[in-house]
Amino acid sequence: MILDIVEYPDKRLRQKSKPVENFDDTLHQFLDDMYETMVSESGIGLAAIQVAKPIRALIINLPDEEGEQDKENLLEIINPEIISKEGEIFYQEGCLSVPTFYEDIKRFEKVTIEYQDRYGEKKTLQAEELLAIAIQHEMDHLEGILFIDKLSYTRRKKFEKEYKKYQKEKKSQAKKSS
Repeated sequence: MILDIVEYPDKRLRQKSKPVENFDDTLHQFLDDMYETMVSESGIGLAAIQVAKPIRALIINLPDEEGEQDKENLLEIINPEIISKEGEIFYQEGCLSVPTFYEDIKRFEKVTIEYQDRYGEKKTLQAEELLAIAIQHEMDHLEGILFIDKLSYTRRKKFEKEYKKYQKEKKSQAKKSS
């Protein structure tokens, strides 16, 4: 089932997510729904809070060389903790909760995380470059942080102005189509 994505400036995106304690069929169905939602929106990552569920769960599925997102490569990351980080990298990020906006954000180039899978099994993952960036971006969501929070003051002001314009246009188009 495709879920509704919560969009900025919705205050739910600022909630801190709570640890997952039950690794049951309800969680499994929710993770499957998150995957369907993310792929339908052409995303590479999605945190549970982005579909209005404040739990420490996220999914990531990077496209392969042909641009395909094979479900075999899906990462379901629950209750993640960064245990090491190194280097710096700038990458142009976007977000399903902040549509149409992209900005260069500074992240750690490599991270190692510990997490649990959908069955509660403990795992360790070393990630670098795009995977490391996606993990950090989605983990920020679990803390109520959006990538736009990392912008400089002047860039943030410019973003707010551009985003208000985008929202007005979106409302205007919704009225025309109804």
